[in-house]
Parts: sequence; C-alpha cells; structure tokens
Amino acid sequence: MLKIHNLSFAIDCKPLFDNASAVIPTGHKVGIVGRNGSGKTTLFRLIRKEWEVDGGQIEVPADFRIGGVDQEAPDSDISLLDTVLAADHERHQLLAEADTATDADRLGQIHARLTDIDAYSGEARAASILAGLGFDQAAQARPCDEFSGGWRMRVALAAVLFAQPDLLLLDEPTNYLDLEGAIWLESFIAKYKHTVLVISHDRTLLNRSVTGILHLTDCGLTYYTGRYDQFETERRMKLEQQESLRQKQDAQRKHIQAFVDRFRYKASKARQAQSRLKQLEKMQPITAISERIVAGFNFPTPEPLPPPVLVLDQVAVGYNGTPVLRKLDLRLDADDRIALLGANGEGKSTLSKLLAGRLAPLSGTVRRAAKLRIGFFAQHQLDELMPGESALQHMQRLRPQELPTQLRARLGAAGIGADIVDNPVERLSGGQKARLLMAIAAIDAPHILILDEPTNHLDIESREALVHALNSYEGCVILVSHDAHLVGMVADRLWLVEHGHVSAFDGDMTDYKKWLLAKRGDAGTLNADKPTSKPVDKQLSTGRQRRQNTSAVRAKIRSCEIELETLGAQKQAIETKMSTPGFYDPSNAHNIAALGAELARIDAQLSAVEEAWLLHQEELEQVTQLGA
Repeated sequence: MLKIHNLSFAIDCKPLFDNASAVIPTGHKVGIVGRNGSGKTTLFRLIRKEWEVDGGQIEVPADFRIGGVDQEAPDSDISLLDTVLAADHERHQLLAEADTATDADRLGQIHARLTDIDAYSGEARAASILAGLGFDQAAQARPCDEFSGGWRMRVALAAVLFAQPDLLLLDEPTNYLDLEGAIWLESFIAKYKHTVLVISHDRTLLNRSVTGILHLTDCGLTYYTGRYDQFETERRMKLEQQESLRQKQDAQRKHIQAFVDRFRYKASKARQAQSRLKQLEKMQPITAISERIVAGFNFPTPEPLPPPVLVLDQVAVGYNGTPVLRKLDLRLDADDRIALLGANGEGKSTLSKLLAGRLAPLSGTVRRAAKLRIGFFAQHQLDELMPGESALQHMQRLRPQELPTQLRARLGAAGIGADIVDNPVERLSGGQKARLLMAIAAIDAPHILILDEPTNHLDIESREALVHALNSYEGCVILVSHDAHLVGMVADRLWLVEHGHVSAFDGDMTDYKKWLLAKRGDAGTLNADKPTSKPVDKQLSTGRQRRQNTSAVRAKIRSCEIELETLGAQKQAIETKMSTPGFYDPSNAHNIAALGAELARIDAQLSAVEEAWLLHQEELEQVTQLGA
C-alpha cells in the first residue's frame, strides 16, 4: 500500500503540494490526472526519492521494487531482446550464478527461485512485449543503437514492463507510441498483476486500464474509485455542489454583515450584533471553484471550393528516390474527416507531408483545387518554430500588416497569455508550443487541416476543447493520432497505411482495436479477421453519414443567421427613419402607422427566427453527441 501523508513540496517558492494526502491500495491501477504544471511528474520523483519532500511523508512498503521508464533511452550494441531480458536484474543474476554454482543446495535454491519468478519463460515474455510495442522478430535481434530515440524509448518501456516491479510508474507512456502500441499498452496495464500509477492525458487509456483516479488540483490530492468518465462525473457534481454551497454561504455572510452594520452601534441590538460578528468570524469560507476554463481552439471557416479539393492519381512518394508509398489513388472532399491508421514507420507522416505539399511525389499526379489552402500541424514541433523567436514574432512574420495588439489578441484567444507571449519558443511548454502551432496552422482559414499527433502535450481538458473545435470546423480534416478518443470523436473515415499502400478500413475504432489486438496475439480478443478493405473513394461509413447530417443542420443554422442579419438591418433602417426630426408630426400619421406595423412584423419574425436558430443549435448538439 502506498501512503501519502500531509505531503508538502514547492519549487522556486511555488507550492505544488500543501498537506496533500492519499492512499493507493496494493494491486490497484491508478491514473494520475491534473492540469499541466500541477505536479504529476514531481510526485513520481518524490515517490522514487529522487527529491526530498519539504514536509509530510510518502510511505512505500520496504520490499516494494519501484520501476519506471528511464529518461535516457538505451543506446548500445546489445540487441533489443537482450536489453529487455537484462532489465529483470534478479533473473539475470540468478541465471548467471546457476552457470557457475557448484553447491547442490545453492543450485536447488536458485532453480526454485527461477521457477517462482517464471524465469524460464522470460525470453518468450520479452519477445511478446516487444512485439506488442511494434518490434517484429527481425527488429528484436538488432542492436539498440540502430534505432532512433523514439523507438529506443519503446525499448526502455518494454524493459520496465518485463521487469514487473511491484510499483510501476508510467509518465505519459503513449507519447512515444503509435495508436497500435497505445492499444496494446491499454490491455497490458489492465492485466498487470502489481500496482500501477500512470500519468496520462489519454482518456481512452484511463477508461480501459485503470481502477482509480488520483486528481492533483489546488496543491492537494483526491482519490476517486473507478475510471476516468466516472471520476469526471463525480468531480463535476462535487464542483457544482461546492459552488452552490459557496453561493449560499455568501448570501448568509452578506445577511449577517448587513445586520452587524445596521445595529452594531445601537444599544438595544449591540449584543446581538456582536454575537453575529463572532459567528461571521468563525465561518470557514468555502473556496470558489478555482479551476480556470481552458482556452479553446479556433479554426475559421474557409470559403467554399468545388469538389474534389485534392486528388492523387497513381502517386508514389518517398525519400531520396525510394518510394515509401505507391499507387496512391485518393480523393479529398471539403467535408472529409479522415484518420490515418498504421504502425510507426508505415508512412502516415509521409502521406501527411505529401497532402500538405511539403513533399513532392516521385511519380503520378497531384491535382489541387484552385485557391486551395492547407494548414499543417507537425509532430516534431521545434522543426516548425524559429529558435530564439517569441510567439509574437512568429505571428508578426505571418501577419506583418496587423498591429501588435491584434496579434496579441490572436495569441490570447489561442491560449498564449500575455505573460508568455514574448518568451522565446524554447521556454514554452509542450502544450504552449502546440497551441502556437495550431494557431499558425489555422491562420489562413485552410480548406484542409492536417494534424500529425496534435495532442502529445495537451491535457485532457485541452484535448476536449480540440475535439469541439474540430467538430465545429467546416473544412477537411486529416488526422494522425495515437489518441483513440480523439480519432473516434472526430474521424468519419479510417484509412489504413500499411505495406506501402493506403486502403479504407471498413469499420470503426472498436473494430480496428479488436483486429489489431488479435493480429498481435492478444488472447482476450475476438475475431482476428481484418474487416473488408475497400478503395478509399468508395467508403461511406456511419461517421461520414453523421457528418452529412451535421452539415445539413449547420446549413439551417447559417440560413437562420443570414435571415437574422437581414431582418436586423431592416429593423435598424425603420428605426432610423422613425427617429428623424418631425417624423411624429400629426400630418405624417399614415407613415407612422405603416412603419409601426412593419416594425411589429419584423420583431415577430425576429423572435420566430431566433427560436428556430436555438432549436437547430440543440439539434446540432444532439447529432454530435449521438455520433460520439
């Protein structure tokens, strides 16, 4: 059992924990959630005793082995499989001792212990974990130093999972995984036999893998039983109740204060006034809801273009003359919502760069609509930003004609506040960089918005804001993401990028997960057959139909808004005439009556159209929720 008792800790005089307490039962899988900067990673460092607490204590059973992913990815000439096997130090040492021990009793003890820790199946288990994280048999035999940093971080994750510590600490483990690896990890954590603490903003993982949520907010810790959706419901109810109690207390305090102010100097009421004053002093104020509203995202509506907006005809694309993808026959329309699925290295980012015009085809034809604008959010953020420049300077380069106040307003709306707008981009957090890049991608009201792993550094509330913004956006969306919740909420169509080709996946995310886990050998999955693949221009999923439904409702809303503008202009014109000097002269009685009647008719129409607009807004919300 992990016990956190009256924990206090501050960095640079900024308190992260203040008398915070929580108890994590042994064997539980717990998601650690909280806003960026609330202290989640710091809590892990305190648990591992890398940092000393300022006050209180963290109690971990003495015999608990604590494991987490090392900050440094393994970089040696040792094979991936051997690197993972070496992570179980006890197994590694016992096997080495078994080769040299001569005492029969000691050999018996060694082999008994090796049997207890299931050492003899170690190679198979290590290979299975590596396969689940995307390494085939050939890759497992290659040395670590042949892989990039992101792939080596997967090896580090595989190593700690194989070691099976009593307390497993995972800090945003899906950030360096693709969707396939994230899906496998969900299943692994759910079945893990020891205690797990996982810091994550991945809503799907928190709903599928954990049994409790530890929430960090206002320098405190609160433990909730259940998965993320249950926690969110309970927290919302708690906040609403707290706000209701606060409002009642405020009203009571005002009432008491009014009595004191009125009668404290009146002799007959002075004693009662003093009594109420003491009551007022003893009242513990109920804290107002302090969680700030997360800044939204804004994707302006582009002007319409005739379909299709982009066509690929027998295109091959790759690097240095070597194709990564071949025979691409793809079409994009203005209302498409497409997620690109497939393991890392299959070509999702390559296809994204091709569609964005950042990578030229090796062969074939790319046809783009005239005046087509494309916004692109890159996975590797610093590649898109100028080192040493501030967010404001990036915007000034894109909009030199706009005043600094206008640019600061743009950035403020994107969540880049006045306190950081002049900071060099290197000093921005990952989430702040993501918001800046999102604002840059959307600045020209693009017809196609291509997002390559947009949520890596966003907290859960920001991810929900992104979902809302994308569902309100009226252009085409191409999405690459390991966040299954985002994909499921936004995408209407799924394209599978695999073995150098792109095909439509005929199913939804649930179908894809079942197929993927079965393909990777997870015994708990159902049908392992891949759903029928169709040419991408023939696929029309339920999600696409939902998108068409929402488009129809949005058209009704726009029609109402146009009518409201027209009626408003007519009303203003009549009111201007009726306000001219001499209009109400008795000799103008006919015009007075006629314009008065016209004004009454317009007011009635405005009320009717406003009511229709509200009904269509409710209809849009219902259609969107049904699609989710």
